Amino acid sequence: MRLDPISLYDYEARAKHVLPHNNWVFVEAGAMDERTTARNRAAFEALTLRPRFLRDTTERKTATTVLGTDISFPVMIAPTDAHLNAHPEAERATVRGAGMSGTLMMCSTSSNCSMEEIAEAATGPLWFQLSHRGYDLTENLVKRAEAAGFKAIVVTIDAPFPTPKERDIRNRYERPGEYGNFREQQARIAATGEARDWEMPQSPPIMWRDLEWLRSLTDLPLVLKGLRVAEDARLAVEHGVDAIQVSTHGGRRFDDTMSSIEMVPEIVAATQGRVEVYVDSGVRRGSDVLKALALGATAVAIGRPLYWGLAVNGAEGVHHMLEILREEFNRAMAYCGQSSVADLEDRLLNIPRDWGPFRTENDISDHLPFVRGGEEA
Repeated sequence: MRLDPISLYDYEARAKHVLPHNNWVFVEAGAMDERTTARNRAAFEALTLRPRFLRDTTERKTATTVLGTDISFPVMIAPTDAHLNAHPEAERATVRGAGMSGTLMMCSTSSNCSMEEIAEAATGPLWFQLSHRGYDLTENLVKRAEAAGFKAIVVTIDAPFPTPKERDIRNRYERPGEYGNFREQQARIAATGEARDWEMPQSPPIMWRDLEWLRSLTDLPLVLKGLRVAEDARLAVEHGVDAIQVSTHGGRRFDDTMSSIEMVPEIVAATQGRVEVYVDSGVRRGSDVLKALALGATAVAIGRPLYWGLAVNGAEGVHHMLEILREEFNRAMAYCGQSSVADLEDRLLNIPRDWGPFRTENDISDHLPFVRGGEEA
């Protein structure tokens, strides 16, 4: 009898086996030479945890909140495109799996299902990921998300230009299904031959000055996704955003940058607790979640693994994949002597001296105690 997957890597291997080649490559591939994709994983692996024993960690509290919304543990579903690549029920299956695990799903502007269909299938909280599509279409998306019960708007800021992945171009990859949030526009195109204006902005990409306009559209919290440097983090705080999601899109948009996790300490130091900070790209183990929290993140989000769960077993696969992460995270907390995500101790990590963008030993030590290269910073 074949065993159920016992790690996310098991799900990855099985998904590769069951998915059509071009669908698998769409999920796996990164931008250009895929160095950032590889670095996202390598940077997590370079961090090591500092176990603490002889403590009572019989009961461990993993529940937390993100922008006031309760989730059962600090792992969310990142916004990703076209879940029909992995399962016939697409995002409806993903959102059911997230709900089974008591966590939050961020829904993509470019989903196969409409945001209303996803909301109807959901049993847990939802955030809407917004890709700017010009002022009229963007306003329509924001208003619809608010009406459908989404709890926040996650604005993708780091995709100002089209960025097709080279492996997809070689494979002549064709996106499956429709754009669920743009059926009205697709029907008009079928009749008139108009431009497909939802796929890429016809107006200039979103700018800092547009955040005030976005604020005027809704009372929902605004999360900036894709921000990666301290200078932009400080500007985000000045512009009144509610949270920052440090993200490289899993290395799928632009190559030759730092990994997401390497930039978290810089963002945390720059924002000084005035906004929540999340991180995605490269999370594969529950210990990665604890590492991210130890660096100052509130929660992490996962992207590629949701496709793996979907491909293997639909909603149940997404749920089980999340439960594997939960168990691993719980175990890491126990081995590090931690009883609650709300009260993690300092000095949980060893950070190599050549890790991340820091140039001196004191770059972030005033904001985030840690152990650097075996010596206290």
